[in-house]
Amino acid sequence: MNITEALLYALRDHGATEVYGIPGDFALPYFAVIEESEILPLYTLSHEPAVGFAADASARFSGGLGVAAVTYGAGALNMVNAVAQAYAEKSPVVVISGAPGTEEGQKGLLLHHQAKQLDSQFRMFQEITCDQCVLDDPKTAPECIARVLRSCVENSRPVYIEIPRDMASVPCEEVNLGTPSDVDPEAVAACAESMLERLQDAVMPIMMVGVEVRRYGLEEKVAVLSERLGIPVATSFMGIGLLAGASNLEGSYLGVAGDEALTSAVESSDALLLMGVIMSDTNFGTSARHIDTRRAMHVENRSVRMGYYSYQNIPMADLVDEMLRQIDRPVATVMDEVAQEEKPYGFEADDKPVVPVDVATLLNDHFKAHGAMPLATDIGDCMFTAFSIADAPLVAPGYYASMGFGVPAGMGVQLSTGERSLTLVGDGAFQMTGMELGNCSRLGINPIVLLLNNASWEMLHLFQPQAKYNDLGRWNFAGMAEAMGGKGRLVTTRAELQKAFEAALADESCFQLLDIQIPAHEISPHLAKFVDGVKRLH
Repeated sequence: MNITEALLYALRDHGATEVYGIPGDFALPYFAVIEESEILPLYTLSHEPAVGFAADASARFSGGLGVAAVTYGAGALNMVNAVAQAYAEKSPVVVISGAPGTEEGQKGLLLHHQAKQLDSQFRMFQEITCDQCVLDDPKTAPECIARVLRSCVENSRPVYIEIPRDMASVPCEEVNLGTPSDVDPEAVAACAESMLERLQDAVMPIMMVGVEVRRYGLEEKVAVLSERLGIPVATSFMGIGLLAGASNLEGSYLGVAGDEALTSAVESSDALLLMGVIMSDTNFGTSARHIDTRRAMHVENRSVRMGYYSYQNIPMADLVDEMLRQIDRPVATVMDEVAQEEKPYGFEADDKPVVPVDVATLLNDHFKAHGAMPLATDIGDCMFTAFSIADAPLVAPGYYASMGFGVPAGMGVQLSTGERSLTLVGDGAFQMTGMELGNCSRLGINPIVLLLNNASWEMLHLFQPQAKYNDLGRWNFAGMAEAMGGKGRLVTTRAELQKAFEAALADESCFQLLDIQIPAHEISPHLAKFVDGVKRLH
């Protein structure tokens, strides 16, 4: 066994199901091992940001590790933004980078792809990953791999592994995965007991779930916990799509941009249980009034904060299991006091122009009749449109909000799950990574892409309506699809949208791109309320 094989087996044992990558000369030795060993399938894309986005989405959806493999310098540095997003949104992505050989830097010459110092790249990735290592010694490589992958799993954040090109095939021992970090069960039990007492004594308890619930594979258990507690549940802005179908899920908390009853219930709660919610401006920047953290219980980053007290090294999985064990009866229920958000149904196939909510309505009708499909969205109004879609498993860049995520994310979701995926993307984001669809035929996937084409960076236009630089012009995206090996369908009316979507579902031979022409400045109700709320608060 060599160093690369040891790493690949360890990745597979930690739940990785594939490797996304783009080769380069410093990476060719370990890429050769990936391909020849067939330990994990290798899917190559066209541009490193898409590699990072696809690995990120794969990790979010599958619950395992996403793996992004690149070369030194021009490859890895080109992926910094995607990895930064994975770090901010707590996605367990393993970045593997080739590097100059162990003695190449001793010749007194600058090496191609080198920025400043040979280790500049390593130091850059220290800022956007939770653990790092260089596999330059076969004796220590197994221990380094085990440590870094354990950090990735336990912290649900990216890690960085560098392989000098003369080390990729050097023999080494297999990786002993070891044991998880020590956890004090008495501390977990005391924490769970204290939380349940607070919930029991509360007049209006409510739970909000965030991205960590999915990152640690706890959606089913948290849904059971919420039902046993007998309290309503909301998702955070970033947690849209979590606990889809749960009977006590009331909608997504958007502050002044969301449902008034739900906003009031969250902000007035005397026992707000925040499960895996990131305290970011996207989640709480539109709050009608400041969340009183003294009355909240915040479970995040392997810790629990309750008022002025905190418990450290409390994994969420252990805490949820202990709370389920301790519950002997529900706390006082307030479900009837929060009205569930209504989703739009009943699509009308007429000659009216398509607006964003029509897309949500069409998908709701289809999902209700045939079951939900995996859904990826980009940032912008496509993501706000997704707030009107019921019970769909979803990945979206809700906090870091990098454009370009949607298309490669949808591809990664299909490659990792084997299920045909749907992608909602705007025209601005599609211009960044839409060409990745040209790889679908080679990779054997057939996603359906719903492109909301309003010829504008519309979300930016809403905040600066006088700016002409937000106008993008009408690109013929449908016409581009055939050149990339897919089918493109131009949509201008609701009747055409229904016909095109039904045709896309029926045609499984290749990817399907619906170029949906949205009239200028038509936006979803959720985006309109969000922008209005932000403007009123600022």
